[in-house]
Amino acid sequence: MRKDLLYTLKPHELTKEHLTRTLNSHPEVQFVSLAAVDLIGHETDTKIPVRLFLEDLDTFLYGFAAQTDGSSVFLPKIATLNNAKVDMKADPSVNWFVEYNETLMDLETGKPVGTLKIPCFLYHDGVAVDSRHILQEAETVMKKDILEAFQSPSLQKEFGFTAEDIDEVCLTTATELEFWVKSPNTSGDIEALSTSQELKEQYWSKTRGAVRSALEETLILMDRYGIEPEMGHKEVGGVRAKLNDHGRFEGVLEQLEIDWKFSSPKQTADYELFVKNLVREVFIRYGLEVTFLAKPLDKIAGSGEHTHFSAAVKLKDGKRVNLFHSTREDFLSSIGYGAIMGVLKNYEVINPFVTSSNEAFKRLKKGYEAPISIVCSLGYEPAVPSRNRTILIGLIRDEKNPLATRFELRAPNPHTNTYLCMASMFMAMKDGISYAVLKEPEELLKELSKTPEESFDYLGKGRAYRTEKDVFDDFTDEERERYFGVAPETVYENIKGFFQYPEKTQILKAENVFSEKIIDSYIDGLLYKWYTEIDHRIIPTFIQEIRSFKKFHKDGVFLDDRANWDKVERLKISLMKNTDKGKGVFNYMRQAVEQKEWDTLSETQKLMYDKMDELRLAYKEYKENLLDLQ
Repeated sequence: MRKDLLYTLKPHELTKEHLTRTLNSHPEVQFVSLAAVDLIGHETDTKIPVRLFLEDLDTFLYGFAAQTDGSSVFLPKIATLNNAKVDMKADPSVNWFVEYNETLMDLETGKPVGTLKIPCFLYHDGVAVDSRHILQEAETVMKKDILEAFQSPSLQKEFGFTAEDIDEVCLTTATELEFWVKSPNTSGDIEALSTSQELKEQYWSKTRGAVRSALEETLILMDRYGIEPEMGHKEVGGVRAKLNDHGRFEGVLEQLEIDWKFSSPKQTADYELFVKNLVREVFIRYGLEVTFLAKPLDKIAGSGEHTHFSAAVKLKDGKRVNLFHSTREDFLSSIGYGAIMGVLKNYEVINPFVTSSNEAFKRLKKGYEAPISIVCSLGYEPAVPSRNRTILIGLIRDEKNPLATRFELRAPNPHTNTYLCMASMFMAMKDGISYAVLKEPEELLKELSKTPEESFDYLGKGRAYRTEKDVFDDFTDEERERYFGVAPETVYENIKGFFQYPEKTQILKAENVFSEKIIDSYIDGLLYKWYTEIDHRIIPTFIQEIRSFKKFHKDGVFLDDRANWDKVERLKISLMKNTDKGKGVFNYMRQAVEQKEWDTLSETQKLMYDKMDELRLAYKEYKENLLDLQ
């Protein structure tokens, strides 16, 4: 963690003169990497010698920095085989970082070899088609609409200023990164993990050994990069590591969280990608593996990435005003109510960008403090803020600090494409705000707090959108669905939201932020990823697990053992084997993939998960009833 390294280049430093001078004075920075983010969330990485970068600096700064044939990015239906050229253009409006290879030293300087990471946009046929650019456009549209909203006399009266008084609209966002860390070859004892989780033994407890060192080094490096870490701590999942004969901890299996200060939307998403890479590199140096999977261990706490949203204006007199915070005794301003109502009304077309993987749906199960219903929480009264952890989106406010008022979206996970999540959220907020600017906050609170039987101009009949109750424990399954709708359970059911709610999809397409081509490409990519993962990862993994379920008892000794094993066998056969009575579930699913029967595949995927849960429980009961395991 040397102080003489080049860590960050800020937007005002991204000039020819400054870049040339700085890179020449830091010869350890030997490469440049063009980092663009495609629609599925993959980030590109290249290694271009700094010498070539400096020789052609004009092109890198002001033109297309490089080209690819489309094979390095995932843009289905856009970068096709017969029209594959994709151009990369540098983004000088955000920080550029230098990533260091601590295992490779520059012989002349004795410093680690560095790579300047340049965030980029992707262009196809002259049109930007990448995640970063979509977020940039959504932010621009949201700011423009907020500025126009202040032409409204009712809004001017509520806040006490006009559009002419506004110097700048400021959107701020932040994420919280959760992840699991473990020693190589360590696997989890589900019973021990579950017990530790129930007893809250790990949450905010002391980190030790290599985990402590890696976490502390990560936070120090984040500070060096100007990312301004706020906290690193243990999360709820994990078990205590053991000290071996050499005085080192082994059997590490812990869940951690790292938080950092809010920033502008695009910078927030860039920070997230950078921090994930930083975490991986640092923990590897301490002999630890990191996973950002949403649900790496069945029945144990998954990893979320709660995402925060706020909006403010900077007035020409220098004053800063949070636009979500109420100017009177209320939960929110009219803009705040409109923003959250827009999200709740249109969430069916936001959700595909938030929950986009099989792994993510494993996390969104009732009872695990991860949201499954489209519902918000504000608090019992304005003076008593609450933190209901069972809802989709909640209000966070502090009467002593109005600038801290914000919304927390609880559904994202570390593999959510944060760029597209934020972009879709802004488009939905914009829609709600356009409705709310002509309403009084009291009217909007009444509409947001409606019952399923009530109908209003924006939030129609058939659903409720707010509760202060526990969504899981205070409602039966039937009540929860009647109040808040039926939650999708698979990636395909989520994708169908685009087609079931075309009027909501149009909200995303406003001002061509999410163009028809972009949405079609995203759907095609998500669909391909969904069924390919089922066919090539999930089913083979389950087959391996099923084959590990061995018979231990001797026939004829205890009838209960035989009966318990017979149940295990029936479930194994129903999943894996073709018989004269029909296909096994896995083969039925593979047939659905071959024939592109997506509804069948989606329904059978849910059946597969149910049967696997039933099988695991049956095998557990079988083993627990045995006297000996021979």
